[in-house]
Amino acid sequence: MEKLFEMTKKEISRYHALENIHHQHMSQKDTAELLGLSERHVRRLLKKYQTQGPDGLVSGHRGKKSNNCLPDALKDKALDLVRSKYWGFGPTLAREKLIAYHQIKVCAETLRKWMIEADLHKRKRRSKPKLYQSRLRRDRLGELIQVDGSPHAWFEDRGAKCSLLAFIDDATSRIMHMQFVNSESTKSYFESFKNYLLFHGRALAFYTDRHAVFKVNAKNDKGSGLTQLSRALKELDMELICANSPQAKGRVERLFKTLQDRLVKEMRLKGVSTIEKANEYLPDYIQAHNAQFSVSPRDPKDAHRLLDPKQNLNEVFCYKTTRKLTKNLELSFRGQILQILEEDTRSYKLRKATVQLMESLNGELTIYYQNRKLKYKMLLMKDHQGQVMNRKEVLARTLTA
Repeated sequence: MEKLFEMTKKEISRYHALENIHHQHMSQKDTAELLGLSERHVRRLLKKYQTQGPDGLVSGHRGKKSNNCLPDALKDKALDLVRSKYWGFGPTLAREKLIAYHQIKVCAETLRKWMIEADLHKRKRRSKPKLYQSRLRRDRLGELIQVDGSPHAWFEDRGAKCSLLAFIDDATSRIMHMQFVNSESTKSYFESFKNYLLFHGRALAFYTDRHAVFKVNAKNDKGSGLTQLSRALKELDMELICANSPQAKGRVERLFKTLQDRLVKEMRLKGVSTIEKANEYLPDYIQAHNAQFSVSPRDPKDAHRLLDPKQNLNEVFCYKTTRKLTKNLELSFRGQILQILEEDTRSYKLRKATVQLMESLNGELTIYYQNRKLKYKMLLMKDHQGQVMNRKEVLARTLTA
């Protein structure tokens, strides 16, 4: 009876049914109906049971290799390649590389088992899933673009740590734009949004987190309530939506989880180790990624709108602040004292006037009053205390130094 512990539930149920036939507690016909077998097959099983005992009910293929089993030489070759060239790759990505570059065709599950046996991959523990209210995709391309940045060791130990800014469409899961930068700052987002608009046009809305670049988080803020970036998007008639949780913008969060696996390893194979080379490689990766993972929108119409030719993006994606002039037509900005130059008597009307300062990304400063450009000169540098900078600005200056 020890063999019963090696049987499956199906084989044990057949054993008990054949025992009833052997002791004449049940007919062969009733047993066939109970097991869902033909009477002929029941007689065949009964004959095996009578001659071989319970062992006759155990499948003869138990413990033997399948006739369709892949040869050991192929297994060894695949594992050698994973061990030497594709270390750290997951089974799915490793399988894609084995098929593309080495013509080794093996299913991902088989390769996963091989890699676990060879200690090249570890089983992932499944955590208890958290339930969130699902949100339907938008209907058209460009209706909602999810935006986020991810600081990560994108070049592993081959280069410095940096950040990747990504734009993904909610309707199609298509990567619309990506760009490597030193850090998440207003300037880096200005450049990324500008490149996005020049390539795709104006989207209806952008979905972001509550980073200080997108939202003023100070409770007692007495300003306009807009950051430099949110002000720029408003000027271009594009809505900015800030999510309350990472799960709300799960599409871009899952994208970074994929990129931190696939993109890192693709750049390793390409030997990419600098931001400049990485940005040159990104268009090829985006094309391949979208071909594999993007879906078709419910509505084929593109929601992107054309840019207004009268709007200069350089004058939109810049730093804009206001200052009040003194009686001497002077103002203070970044430790400098600037004086307005006016040749006629109209200059006296500018006393105590509020002017707008526009600082471009390359540091060029322009002063406007009622849409009129004013001439100015720098008088002197003010003595001032140390400039207050946040952690990310300090990191950006350190990396560019």
